[in-house]
Amino acid sequence: MATLADIAVSCGATIVEIQGDDAIALRLMEMGLMEGDQVQVIGVAPLGDPIEIASRGTRLSLRRAEAMRIEVNPILSADPS
Repeated sequence: MATLADIAVSCGATIVEIQGDDAIALRLMEMGLMEGDQVQVIGVAPLGDPIEIASRGTRLSLRRAEAMRIEVNPILSADPS
């Protein structure tokens, strides 16, 4: 399964699962990332970390390690609202 870290810039995806039950997974959910949400990758820093995403009208920056814990299904066009 693909992770959010695998998604190219300007591409969208639907969140399938946030892996883990620790503080990081809880923090990702507190930031508004939930199963079934659509997200779009806005940009990636030159060295690959952090990754900027849009979800529910909000932009978030995630570490690559955090993005790798979010399983997604890639989609052709995203509406992250």
